[in-house]
Amino acid sequence: MAGMKGLKKQRRIQIVVVAFVALAIATALIGYALRDGINYFRDPSQILAEPPAPNEVFRIGGLVEAGSIVRGEGETVRFIVTDGAESVPVVFTGILPDLFSENQGMIGTGVYVDGVFKASEILAKHDESYMPKEVLDSLKDEGLYQEPGS
Repeated sequence: MAGMKGLKKQRRIQIVVVAFVALAIATALIGYALRDGINYFRDPSQILAEPPAPNEVFRIGGLVEAGSIVRGEGETVRFIVTDGAESVPVVFTGILPDLFSENQGMIGTGVYVDGVFKASEILAKHDESYMPKEVLDSLKDEGLYQEPGS
């Protein structure tokens, strides 16, 4: 009888160890799969304070500076995004969202190379009251955003 209890205890320990190893492997695989899918958000002040590596894909957000949109040849567009304190030039080749305009919130995904943010994707607000949370928080920190109706 004593041998049977020892065998059950050993079996439970084996199951716990196997479950722990399986959990560790699953966590490692999820982390590996997401390594390229996570894009960190930065505002222009953060980018200029600590420039990211040229191959690091991240998101930039802020307001499109008034008078800064310059349409180039083809679908290339240049503009400046600002958080009120700092500004970063952006270049984007592609079709901009319909609601993209000056003095409006935007978020772009891309890389920062030689002082220019090269965007691969641009997102713009979708109605008059919406602003991306990250942009809103950044503008509030700079004291540039006031709640509607205040």
